[in-house]
Amino acid sequence: MNIEIKFANNAEKGKELVEKVNKESKIAFALVLGNTEVAKIPGISAAGAFPEITDYTPAADAELLFYGECKCIKGIPVTPQGIPTPAIITQAMLQLTSTPCFVFNSGLKVKPHLPYIDLGGKPGNDIRKRNALENPNEVFQRARIFGRELAKSFDFIFIGESVAGGTTTALALLNALGIEAKVSSSMPANPIELKKKVVKEAFERAKIKEGELKNNPLKAVELFGDPTMPAFSGLALGFAERKQAILAGGTQAGAILAICSAINRELCENIAIATTKWIIKDESSDLPGIVKQACEEAPLLYADFDFSSSKMQGLKAYESGFVKEGVGAGGAALLCALHGISKELLLETIEANLKLLLEKWKK
Repeated sequence: MNIEIKFANNAEKGKELVEKVNKESKIAFALVLGNTEVAKIPGISAAGAFPEITDYTPAADAELLFYGECKCIKGIPVTPQGIPTPAIITQAMLQLTSTPCFVFNSGLKVKPHLPYIDLGGKPGNDIRKRNALENPNEVFQRARIFGRELAKSFDFIFIGESVAGGTTTALALLNALGIEAKVSSSMPANPIELKKKVVKEAFERAKIKEGELKNNPLKAVELFGDPTMPAFSGLALGFAERKQAILAGGTQAGAILAICSAINRELCENIAIATTKWIIKDESSDLPGIVKQACEEAPLLYADFDFSSSKMQGLKAYESGFVKEGVGAGGAALLCALHGISKELLLETIEANLKLLLEKWKK
């Protein structure tokens, strides 16, 4: 059965985008990696069994894509319940479509054991205590240059991220830009009150009111963001100057769209968001609402792919609200759909890879 492509915002433009992409199109996948101390606030993220492990999550995610296993940790990045990273979806996509993948270090504590582009960023701070980032403008400009260069060789780019704690920094960023936001969570019980508390404390520290930085998005990133934000938005805008950029993610991608729109609204004509079915179904978050406020012209697409028929409990848990998105999973599923890959083949590939990974883990 084919993977159906659906639209949650601006269906007309979304369908136009789908019609443009074909198997002959030159498509690149970019993955932006970063760490933020926000991830270590107890209860914020399910990206690791213990908060300290989140330092390893982005690097481990990237390694999984290239090696089929992680080098910086033993095993795979999992939630405390043992549910695997969404990188397993992106890993399968890269295998099935032969899409080239570029990895960007935008501020890591733990570097992946693979070739990557270093944008000169540093890990993010706890936004309750100090400014989030030191040099977002520099990282943004470097990423924008690289986006322009990629647009010379590729027709489309899908950009994803891996940063534990990213939905909390997304909430802070969106509020600073004056956007009312309901962000998602990697857990079924979204700790939204905790996230709001963190954002409130960060705003009080910075003496900033909601909406005060709507015309200064990179200042908002400096105060409240995480390292992936300047790199992600820079890549997207640089590529969008020439071609179509697709932000592969959930409510964090919504925050990137908001940054891009605040910097250059016209270029958002060439930006779309691809996410997962789980994000669209999540009642605790509202990505369509974020998109409409940030740039209502931007299409929001998702692939109708799920794990309901899987026999592996770690995968079936996604259907209960665990994980939902990350590492460009929504964009990866959409890319598979655009290549005509069936639901069955995608799931079989994911399960086979996961079984092999679990066997290696046990040795």
